Amino acid sequence: MGAKYALPYADPFILLATRILIASLLLFAVALIGKSSISIGTDAIKKSALIGVFLHAAYLGGVFFAISQGLPAGVAAVITSLQPVFVSILAVKFLGEKLRKIQLVGLVLGLIGVVLVLGPSFNNKLPLIGIVSVFIALAGSTTATLLQKKFGVGIPLVAGTAYQYLASGILLALMAAATGGVHIEWTWHFTMAFLWLLFALSFGAILLLLWLLNNGSAASVSSLMYLVPPVTALEANLLFGEKVNTQGFLGIGVCALGVWLVMRAAN
Repeated sequence: MGAKYALPYADPFILLATRILIASLLLFAVALIGKSSISIGTDAIKKSALIGVFLHAAYLGGVFFAISQGLPAGVAAVITSLQPVFVSILAVKFLGEKLRKIQLVGLVLGLIGVVLVLGPSFNNKLPLIGIVSVFIALAGSTTATLLQKKFGVGIPLVAGTAYQYLASGILLALMAAATGGVHIEWTWHFTMAFLWLLFALSFGAILLLLWLLNNGSAASVSSLMYLVPPVTALEANLLFGEKVNTQGFLGIGVCALGVWLVMRAAN
């Protein structure tokens, strides 16, 4: 919802670049004040940068760009929240986890749920570029989750996240310059939304996500993503008047059941 508030006043890539580069500087400062070393080694920096590009540039960049192109926030939330299903499937190969029959049932139900949610929206001529962008975001978040679980456990949390932000912030700034999208209008509403995105999400939510991944299974942590669609749909309805019909709510329920089956069998 922060994106929905902020995007009328700024182009998506420069908004994210500014937010993420400031977050990077603040995290480096936190590490130094806490007497933590920011010299984590070249290999750790490279791995952190790679994770950051997928998590922040691909995932956040894809979502923000999709919303800026007119894709409803609720649709973006439902598509990206398929991430737990794909993480569970890919974790079989990359993390050595097993995929059970009940998880396959959950996968099918999850996909059916997405079709139910998106079905009525197709009549509203959803922007194709927005759909493509949000699927890029889905691929980014899925890849970042697997990489964080595989490579990020031994990397110091604060310094590693700072390098994630630094790499992705530079990439997003280059993307903003390349596309000519460098406009920011520092209104009161934008400033409040920006501060929320910076401190509540870039600090609180992302650090919590990475900490959970370092201390739990990729599948179980990813399952928390499925709290996003119903909450986002409710917020979009209350704040922006985006309607969710009975079929949409049914689809959200079917998606939730499918992902619950996948996650329950994975734990």
